[in-house]
Amino acid sequence: MTVSVGVVGFTGYSGAEAVRILTSHPHCEPVLLEHRADSGDHAKLVHKSTIRRAPATAESVANEGLKAVFLATPPEVSMDLAPKLLEAGAIVIDLSGAFRLRTPERYKQWYKEDHTAPELLAEAAYGLPEYCRERVRKARLISNPGCYPTAANLAIRPLIEAGVIDRSFGIVCDAKSGVSGAGRKPSLKTSFCETTENFSAYSILTHRHVPEVLLTSGLEDREFSFTAQLLPIDRGILETIYFRLAQPLSGADIVGIYEKRYGGSVDQTEPFIRLYEAGHVPDLHAVARTNFCDIGVIADPASGRCVVVSAIDNLGKGAAGQAVQNLNLAMGFEETAGLL
Repeated sequence: MTVSVGVVGFTGYSGAEAVRILTSHPHCEPVLLEHRADSGDHAKLVHKSTIRRAPATAESVANEGLKAVFLATPPEVSMDLAPKLLEAGAIVIDLSGAFRLRTPERYKQWYKEDHTAPELLAEAAYGLPEYCRERVRKARLISNPGCYPTAANLAIRPLIEAGVIDRSFGIVCDAKSGVSGAGRKPSLKTSFCETTENFSAYSILTHRHVPEVLLTSGLEDREFSFTAQLLPIDRGILETIYFRLAQPLSGADIVGIYEKRYGGSVDQTEPFIRLYEAGHVPDLHAVARTNFCDIGVIADPASGRCVVVSAIDNLGKGAAGQAVQNLNLAMGFEETAGLL
């Protein structure tokens, strides 16, 4: 079985990565959906000329036989296109933040804009497969998680569920990302001279990915401190997460909690979570150009201090890879298809 999958925003980093993955997917054929006047010119440069192209319209869903569409677009574009594509019968997987939060009020608080398709917020399935798999399988609108929240929630939520974090001390998440996380649109902040041989923090206390972590991990605002920082590299996210343990536990004990949640049995093993032995932590080279999230733990039972390091590729598990994982679930394909 082969299905046609549209990609809007294929000239951006996440969209181009989605096309790359879909091109080698055993059950999918990508179709480049143009929504800007200059889309065609970029397509000739970054994609094989043999890939079909069509307008990003509801009519294309029927004419091209599209079963699903990826929206690798800014939130305002996703809010405009999603209702039309859904009405035409396509499954929509949105890689922007347009449908990640549950209310228009919450969206405006963090994105500083009005939501123009609020009727879809309650319907959208949050696409973190490790925690939302069954809802994703039944959804027609899937909101792909942000890159920072993906790495954070996969590391934090199992420990919150196990009750081993002393939440009165709070959790500190020190997060670092490659420049591609800011998108392809040129800006002074992400220009070569500003980023090379540099390291900077941004959106301190106001980062729009924070509410996703709170929503998925069940934390309160006062319990979670998050700072995003820009690394002078092209891709990758590494998060160093600090907290106090509620009881004396070793690193091996913490790894055991992750093993129970992510690899407890053949039926429950998560294919894209890789755990390190206690005392060892991942780096960005380990996850580059993959859909894996690697997690390592170092703990000091005597002081109660614990550090978890979570690493992903921001264009892989943080964007296009996870979008394909969600597509596989929604279409009934093997979850790892095209990703391993």
